[in-house]
Formats: sequence, structure tokens, C-alpha cells
Amino acid sequence: MSVFLLLVVLVLLVAVAGMVVVARRGGAAREQQRLDDARAEAQRWYERLGGQVMNLHGDDPAARQALADAGERYNAAGGQLQQAKTVRQFELARESALEGLAYIRAARTAMGLDPGPELPALSATQGAGQLTKEREVTVQGQHYKAGPQPGPDMPYYYPGGRVQGRPVPAGWYSTPVWKTALGAGAGVLGGMLIFDALFSPAFGDMGYGDGYQDGFQDAAGDFGGNDFGGDQGGDFGGNQAGDFGGGGDFGGGDWGGGGDFGGGDFGGDF
Repeated sequence: MSVFLLLVVLVLLVAVAGMVVVARRGGAAREQQRLDDARAEAQRWYERLGGQVMNLHGDDPAARQALADAGERYNAAGGQLQQAKTVRQFELARESALEGLAYIRAARTAMGLDPGPELPALSATQGAGQLTKEREVTVQGQHYKAGPQPGPDMPYYYPGGRVQGRPVPAGWYSTPVWKTALGAGAGVLGGMLIFDALFSPAFGDMGYGDGYQDGFQDAAGDFGGNDFGGDQGGDFGGNQAGDFGGGGDFGGGDWGGGGDFGGGDFGGDF
């Protein structure tokens, strides 16, 4: 091989190596930019939530409960932000902060205030729909009520989501039926009966906004108003193993204790 050809090969090898290095640096820079953007987005919503949690105070039971739930979401988002190292983890912290702001909007509504600007859609609420009229049912001797507006007998707000694979629409409830420990202690069977009675098409006009029906049809299980026999193994009596709802985590983070707003500095304006 001539000296000239050898020099050409060396130049080409150096050029290829240079392009590989540049491509890797460019990819790393883009990934770092995505990470920085996700961190900044989560931090922005977290600080906005903190400002609202610090400044809002309500005497109405529905407002107090919604503010307590917002405070729990604030604590959860703060813990997630401290531990986040990936884009996905920062996105989960953002989701927790947005859930908290959904509770803030509910609290402001209960206090007769302007709820504030609309929020980005929560990924957990897709297909859940929204209550547009009041519903009252009695299940296993316990009375349950749900509707689009807060009231003395409906102090629990839920921004919408899925529980045990089934959509639960946004609205105000007499009992937090979406939580692991049902207020009535009804367990798995009782919880499904409550959902059927409140949400199933078999119980008449549901009174939900657009999007709920498709989500209901896609929900896991065949509880939607049908009988409980057949492939469900016959009688649901006997030992109902496990608590309703699973592991007790909600919305991407632990539910903190009793509405304590501790943890982190409050800041930002709504």
C-alpha cells in the first residue's frame, strides 16, 4: 500500500471516529436537555401547588378535606422530586403536583372562589369522565351519594381515575370509595357493588360527561350490572381475601398522614 493510500485511510478513520464522538455528545446533550426540561416542568407545578397550599384556608368541611388532600399530594411530589433521576420519575412528580392542584381547584370551588386556570389533563383521569348530576344509592345497608358539586353530605373530592381497573369519574362523594380502606368496611364485594350502583349503565342514566362510557366498557371484570354468577365462580360468599384497592398508594405517591402540610418550602404563585 502506497504512502498516499495509507494517509487517506488514516484520514477517513479519524473522520469516522470524530463523527461518532460528535453523535454521542449530541445524543447525551439532547438527553440532558430532556432531563432538565422535565425537572423544570415538575418543579414549576410543585412550587405553584406549594403557594396555594400555604395561602388557602377554608372552614367548609369539603374545602378542608380538599386542602388536606392537596397537602398530601404536595408532600408526595416533594419526595418524588428529591429522588427523581430520570425523565419518567420527574414526570411522575409533575403528575402528583397536578393532582394536588386539581384538589386546590376543588377547594376553591367549595369556598365559592374562582377555581383558577385550567390544568393540563392528568394521565390517570383519561376515560374516567365526570359526574354531571347527583346519584344516591344504598348498598348493603349503607347510603352513598355522589355529584358534581360539594355539599355537607359530599365532602370528598376525586379528580377521576381507575380503581381496580374500573373508571371512577371526577366529582364529590359522601365516602372516599376509591381508597383502599372503605369507610363502610365493605371489602372487595361491597366495593364492586358500590361502583355498580353508582356508575353502571344497568342502573339507568349515569349522568357523566363524555369519555366515561368508553372507559367503563374497557374496565376489567364483568361487574357492570350483570349477575355475579357464571364464570365469576358462582357465589361470592365466604372469605374475601385482601383489602379493596390493593397496596394503598394513590396517584403515584404515598398518601401522607392526615393532611399534614409539612415537608419542603412553600413557594410560587397560582
